[in-house]
Parts: sequence; C-alpha cells; structure tokens
Amino acid sequence: MRRDPAIDALRGYAVGGVVLGHWLVTGLVLTSDGALAQASPLAAMPALAPATWLLQTLGLFFFTAGYASARSAARHRGGPGRWLAHRLRRLVLPTVALLGTGAALLLAATVAGAPDDTLAVALDLAASPLWFLLPLGALIASTGPLRAAVRRWGPWWCAAPAVAAVAVADVAGGPLPVSLLAAWSVPYLLGLAHADGRLCGRRPAATLAAGGAVALAALVVAGYPASAVGVPGAAMSNLNPPSLVAVALAAAQIGVGLLARPALLRLTRRPVPARVVGAVNRHAMRIYLWHQPVLVGVTALAARVAGPLPGLHTAPDGPAWLAARVCWLPLLLLLLAALVTRRTVPAGMDGRVRVYDVARSEPRRPQEVIAVRDSDPSSRGRADRQPR
Repeated sequence: MRRDPAIDALRGYAVGGVVLGHWLVTGLVLTSDGALAQASPLAAMPALAPATWLLQTLGLFFFTAGYASARSAARHRGGPGRWLAHRLRRLVLPTVALLGTGAALLLAATVAGAPDDTLAVALDLAASPLWFLLPLGALIASTGPLRAAVRRWGPWWCAAPAVAAVAVADVAGGPLPVSLLAAWSVPYLLGLAHADGRLCGRRPAATLAAGGAVALAALVVAGYPASAVGVPGAAMSNLNPPSLVAVALAAAQIGVGLLARPALLRLTRRPVPARVVGAVNRHAMRIYLWHQPVLVGVTALAARVAGPLPGLHTAPDGPAWLAARVCWLPLLLLLLAALVTRRTVPAGMDGRVRVYDVARSEPRRPQEVIAVRDSDPSSRGRADRQPR
C-alpha cells in the first residue's frame, strides 16, 4: 500500500496548526525580577476564539493516526505484537530523547542561576505535550479490536458510545481519563474506517462537516466556551479535558479535509508543497515534542541578552502584541527546522553514498550504496533487485 498524499497533507496541516496555535496563544511575560510567567492573548482578546477552531487540530492528528495504524497493520509482515512494538517505539524514542535533553538543559539552566519561575514555566511547557502520548498509545494498542468493530458495525455506531461518554463526563464532571480516551477515540475510529475504504465520496464527508459545524454552533449557544483551547481564568476548558466541542470540531475538520481531498492531491503534485508535506510527515513527532521548548529557549535567551522585546516578553494584551509575535514566527520555524532535521548522508549526495572497493586492483571503481527505509516496501524491493 502506497502513502496517501491527501492524508499526508492533512497530517502536515494538523502539525502546523498545533505548532502555530501554541506559539500564538503562549505568552511569556518578563517580570520585574527577570523571570518568565505565562499569559494568554485569548484572555485579553476573546474575539480571537474562532481562530482556535482552525489551529486546534488534534482531531486531525488522531484521524490520520488511525488511518496510518490501519494501513501499517495491514502491510506488516510480523505478528500483532511486533507491529505494536514497532508503532510504539516510534513514539517512545523521540520522547526519551526529549526528556533526556530537557533534563540536561534544565540542570544547566539551574547551575547558571535561572529563576525558579522560569524553570517551572520551561518544565510545564516542555512536558505539557506529552499528554498526547497516553491516549494515542492506548488507541494504537487497541487498533485490532477497534478495526474489527468498525468493520462489523460501522464507524457511526462505534463512535456513538464514545460521544455519549464525553457528554456524560461534561454534565457530571467526570474523570479526565474517561473524556481523554473517549473524545479522541472518535477521530481515531473515523481514521480506521477511512483506511478500510469507508467515508469515501462527498456524502459522508459533507455529513461530517455539516454535522460537526452544526453541533459546534449549538454547543457554543448552549453555553460551552467559544475557544477550542483553554483560557486562563475561565470556568471550563474545551480541551482539558476534551469536551463535546472538541469532538464536534474534530468531526467538522475531518469532513472539510475529506471534501478538500481533490484540492489536496493537486497541491501535493507541486514540487515545493510536496517537499514541505514530506518533511513535516517525516519529522511530525519531533516537531510536536520540540516546538514548545524552542519557544521557551528563544524567549529565555533573548531575555538574558537583549531584555524585554515586543511580542516575546511583553504582555499579550492587544493586537500590537499579536502582530509582533507573528514577526517572531519565521525565526522560531527556522530554529525548529534546524533542530528536528538531521542529515544522515553527506550533503550533495542526494541520499546516495559512493564508496570504493579496496579489494579491486587499480583503477578503483566507485560502487553505489543505496539506503532505503524499512517502512518503504517499494524502495526496498527496487534495492533488492540491484546487482550486489
């Protein structure tokens, strides 16, 4: 099974939405004692709440994860245990790298005399994305039973109990694990269904988009917060724990994404967008884990070197702060790209390394060694047919 460029484009949009959303709603204010404190522009500018509907893209994350898990399980040649270990290893290894590097940096910052409040903010922002791994790991581990249930009863009947569980948790103030797993299982189930050929065509996509949009509007009118993410000081958050608003938003985004499939396919046929989408998909997990540490690192270093800077250390209390923060985004993106991308072959070799067979007599002839990914069966097959 080959990769689906439209799904890759949706995953790229989901990654970009999470990164830009966090960078735009995370204000780090430099206090009088030189420490950093968190603040949110949504508290001072509630009119920005509809923008969070575009940038809170975790539903698309889980949808594409469900799709990828189903396709990966279908083509894996080993048993379910080996497949699960392979999938979970792709989550655990980047997380271990983040924790190890983060611990070393925090220790160095402590020795250098960084304020305790700054260290607390850095630890909170670095560790907060890790919650994502808990429901994702549980859903990946349950891929087999969930996929069998979707095939037997269909995605709608499988998602209905999860939606009901979220509704009960919203009314009763249920425990976080119930809402966390139930809410994000809905887009994951839809991803499993789409991988099996369901949800194809405009009718199911339009149903998801329209139904999610109507439910989202009705929930906001009924008293749910308009912001898709939490706002400091608000009585309720739609994301911690995820509420019915998060489920409705995920359904609407998935429906719109499926309706936009022809446009996404045309977009990914262009060289530049195709390269960007490919790079984001290759490094999606590392981008997700490292984007907040990059923001904290840049902010803390700039505070030590240059003092308070607009959009970076000032209070997020108006449009001027937002405009200044947008101007910082290119630098943050550049540093994040440099951090998460590593060359595994010498520059200019284009994925190929030339070596010499020293056992041959002069003149030595260069031989070509082709490196292929284990997850790319078609490339591995082409390499296997090459002369040794």
